[in-house]
Amino acid sequence: MRVLLVFAHPEPQSLSASLRDVAVQELEAAGHEVRVSDLYAMRWKSQVDRADFPALAPNERLQPVAASKAAFATHTLTDDVRAEIEKLLWADALILQFPLWWFAMPAILKGWVDRVFAFGFAYGVGEHSDKRWGDRYGEGTLAGKRAMLIVTAGGWEEHYGARGVNGPIDDLLFPINHGILYYPGYDVLPPFVIYSTDRFDEARFEAAGQQLRVRMRTFETAALIPYRRQNGGDYHIPSMELRADLGATDLSGFALHLRRAAD
Repeated sequence: MRVLLVFAHPEPQSLSASLRDVAVQELEAAGHEVRVSDLYAMRWKSQVDRADFPALAPNERLQPVAASKAAFATHTLTDDVRAEIEKLLWADALILQFPLWWFAMPAILKGWVDRVFAFGFAYGVGEHSDKRWGDRYGEGTLAGKRAMLIVTAGGWEEHYGARGVNGPIDDLLFPINHGILYYPGYDVLPPFVIYSTDRFDEARFEAAGQQLRVRMRTFETAALIPYRRQNGGDYHIPSMELRADLGATDLSGFALHLRRAAD
């Protein structure tokens, strides 16, 4: 299996960097081919602006979606973006690794998504009609590939539990797992999350490293997050609302978009 790991942490001697090395070593030991996009080391440009669309006329209004569509269709995306798209097409699997900063990914990684997930590549693909609403949420350019998150968080695990003050970790990561990974077609694995990262000692690192090694060994076979497919019949088209007969009556929000055995 070919794996792309996109890494977003500014410090080469960080816990995140050490965990990245563990993941890469374990994947390579299992015979997988791994490439790493270290965004800070690459000095990745995070913001979308006119420089991303060199074919855009100087007096033409910048409409990012339209500009992205035109640039992808005419092969005029910038070299750095095209290189990352080629990596995504090369890879059978994607890992996004980052520290949880203010309940989200660092800006540099969000900027990687904003620039690399171009219209016509990661979104805006497929038929839009009264029967289908594009190839997305389980379908799309990246369908058939696996993806997962490796996340470090400073707070306690209890803070991110079902009743934790920060909110459940699965809810906080839903916009990434479902909205960034599942949307263009990835099969998404449960995230690997390490908590209380500013309280680590050697023993805790060894334990965390071993847990991560196990996850990497099962990367090809682990059960996926059971998201509902958009075009599989669970949603009304074009309103994209879940059918009233699906989902337990006591569920709401993100949990509705997980398949249950009872459905």
